Amino acid sequence: MKFLDLAKVYIRSGGGGNGCISFRREKNAEYGGPNGGDGGKGGTVWVEVVDGLNTLIDFRYQQHFFAKSGQSGMGQQRTGKDGDDIILRVPVGTEILDEDQETVIADLTEVGQRIQLAKGGNGGFGNLHFKSATNQAPRRANPGQEGVERTIWLKLKLIADAGLLGLPNAGKSTFLAASSNARPKIADYPFTTLHPNLGVVGIDNAEFVIADIPGLIAGAHEGRGIGDRFLGHVERCSVLLHLVDGTSVSIAEDYNTIIGELEAYGGALASKARITALNKVDSLDDDERAEAKAELEAAVGGPVLLMSGVSREGMPEVLRAVRAEIEADRIRQQPAKEAETWQP
Repeated sequence: MKFLDLAKVYIRSGGGGNGCISFRREKNAEYGGPNGGDGGKGGTVWVEVVDGLNTLIDFRYQQHFFAKSGQSGMGQQRTGKDGDDIILRVPVGTEILDEDQETVIADLTEVGQRIQLAKGGNGGFGNLHFKSATNQAPRRANPGQEGVERTIWLKLKLIADAGLLGLPNAGKSTFLAASSNARPKIADYPFTTLHPNLGVVGIDNAEFVIADIPGLIAGAHEGRGIGDRFLGHVERCSVLLHLVDGTSVSIAEDYNTIIGELEAYGGALASKARITALNKVDSLDDDERAEAKAELEAAVGGPVLLMSGVSREGMPEVLRAVRAEIEADRIRQQPAKEAETWQP
């Protein structure tokens, strides 16, 4: 299945059916009278989060979703049939954006969430509604209300506890394959990873989800390389794990390149908790390790962990540090959630 995280769709709710102008004409009804029925209600467009989806690929092949209009009213006080609703089924983590791609209509983070995107038009009243003592034979009926037409964007942001950052060939996919059940493509050329990968990591009888996004390069926020379009997938993460290639000749520069792209991306991403790890230390001797670690710590301004995705050296320590940051973030968020749900 191909990965698609952004889709533009066109939706329209159904219009309401027209009211009916009709009169009784039975021979046993001496005075007759109005009996026009109401029009049916137009179909509504909904979006619903379902389990089992992890991409928006279905919306590449169908972009138009138009609900049915309601049926017009009929004589003998018969109401027209309501139009059928349309449901857009999306994966967990989908954001609904307005046509400007900036206004957030809804952020869907739980299975079963259901949001109304376009309400169906109400059906018009038949002439039976307008009968009165002074107007016993009204020849008036209301037209149905028109449906709502709009253009929206669906943007998928994967739900993960931790996110992997680093330049191409920093060893992110190797780390993900070694630490989880994910099997991303691994090769010795840049941009092997073309779309995000998720893996479930287990450490000390605890599990968390980690996301590997395609590598960034200098100028990614301007569209260079694959660009920064995948950074949205780590916006929901509690912690970012920044992997730096220990065999690089410019370790500090590599680190600052990624930090610069995070700051250029904006939002809260640059201020998220980060753990920095020097990767591929299995290719370095003791003196080279010490030199590379000192250079990276000077650039980070804090501690740096050593690890290797190939030999798995230092991986348990890195995973424990990531897990500790995830748990700390959950503790910080708990008071806010309790405040939202508290009622007198």
